Amino acid sequence: MKADEVRALNPEELSKQLEAAHRELFDLRFRAATKQLVNHREIVRVKKRIATIKTVIAERELGIK
Repeated sequence: MKADEVRALNPEELSKQLEAAHRELFDLRFRAATKQLVNHREIVRVKKRIATIKTVIAERELGIK
């Protein structure tokens, strides 16, 4: 999901997306710990998505954009 797409979401959808991303990251880490994760790059992708969502939330709190 691109930053522009994230910015188009309302605050309620943002919090749902953030919660879902955290849940997905937990599942990926669990699968990595049990050696069931095939593509380790997925963890990086989800972390980046979480960072993007948190950045948009912070921008809104500070009144940027």
